[in-house]
Amino acid sequence: MYAKCGSMEDAQRVFNKMPSHDVVSWNAILGGCATHGHGNEALKHFEQMCEEGVQPDDITFLCLLSSCSHAGLVDEGMRCYASMTTVYMVSAKLQHYTCMVDLLGCAGYLQEAENMIKTMPHKWHVIVWKALLGACRIHGNVEMGECVAKQIRIGA
Repeated sequence: MYAKCGSMEDAQRVFNKMPSHDVVSWNAILGGCATHGHGNEALKHFEQMCEEGVQPDDITFLCLLSSCSHAGLVDEGMRCYASMTTVYMVSAKLQHYTCMVDLLGCAGYLQEAENMIKTMPHKWHVIVWKALLGACRIHGNVEMGECVAKQIRIGA
């Protein structure tokens, strides 16, 4: 509640007073970090979570990737994404791909973001293309934006 209302200090205070933490409480604090652009804090919390022996789930990684995206932490986001499937055996879902496309696209790695979409094991989804279209707009890449818009029309 505190994190959703914008008071990360209060959220952290309540979190710290909890006698123990499960994946839900960790995801709540990570989600607050994601919402408010505290990428480095999210990464620190994730380390603590793992040190406490709490197994991350797909929501954990969604929060981490979103935190990295909002904070512009491309390398860290790439590492989290890679460890998600190889270390923690969490399968990537559409939301994870969308976060990665947003992370790469907002950082200006438009071609890498497009390659990620094209190599997704899932059927391409309009929402992933929209994330790339937003990045094209931010970086003024009209040519790629037109191609992406065509993909959106095809998928709609």
